[in-house]
Amino acid sequence: MAEVTVVFADLTGSTGVFESLGNAKATQAITRLTQWIGKVCMAQHGKVVKNLGDGVLMVFMRSTDAVEAVTEMQRVHADRIKNWPDKLKMRLQVGMARGEVIEQDDDFFGDAVNVASRLSDLSGPDQILTTDAVIKQLPSDSLVRFRSLGAMDIRGRHEACMVYRVEWQNEVLSDFFTVPASLNTLPFAPSVPQLGSIALSWLDVDASFTSEDLPVHLGRVSEAQFVVNDPRVSRLHARIVWRAGKFYLEDVSSYGTWVRFAGGDAIIALRRQECVLLVEGEIALGAPFEDFTVPTVSFKFPLDGARLRG
Repeated sequence: MAEVTVVFADLTGSTGVFESLGNAKATQAITRLTQWIGKVCMAQHGKVVKNLGDGVLMVFMRSTDAVEAVTEMQRVHADRIKNWPDKLKMRLQVGMARGEVIEQDDDFFGDAVNVASRLSDLSGPDQILTTDAVIKQLPSDSLVRFRSLGAMDIRGRHEACMVYRVEWQNEVLSDFFTVPASLNTLPFAPSVPQLGSIALSWLDVDASFTSEDLPVHLGRVSEAQFVVNDPRVSRLHARIVWRAGKFYLEDVSSYGTWVRFAGGDAIIALRRQECVLLVEGEIALGAPFEDFTVPTVSFKFPLDGARLRG
């Protein structure tokens, strides 16, 4: 077995491209983009394992090469499509993980492959999500900027992963950056809070729950502890639980849940998955935030007025 950094890069929005261009032209456009992703990978000493429709699976021996490759992909691709018609724009979402893998018949297998795939699904358009194993391998003088999203439960794994978002946009405020040199000082093992409180708000509906009240459901029916009466919201759409001193949001809906934290534009898309609620923010139920009519629930933590760190 060899230890490598695994990268999944996926193009979003391909369905609209097929509708607009037809099968032949859309396939040609997607193929060109995935081939370009492969060229960037190889230029940074990576290996293309396989193309998966509108996605590419890659491996790198060094995390530094992997991060440089995916940040270049995001920068170049974002500049390339900025003037494209919205219906033709395909954005990149990337997941990365590091660990031991098994190579068999020109394919790779292992926990790192599964985690990278799941993080690619969890990341939003223009985002790069990665595990702490990748971040820890970056040199102390690296200029890579990243932000901790806390522990996330990855489907199929017994242990949660510490997940980071790599900030590749030049305009992102530096207040949100964490540098590798401070990694050892991050509060990975804090004392576990014994009590927490979360406040939810939607239109004129407001409610607060302590950790002792959880779990609670957000949904369309009266059985839900927080009712959001909108046809796009499932009967029991999402669940908030308290675990190891942190609030987690789990999607249990038919159409999905989206989370956006205060202080940034990054969005986490959940499909029968969960994420930790780190700072106050908003939850879109049944449709992404791009739909301005989507029912959006605000959440905050009144006990400490800020962040429940984990």
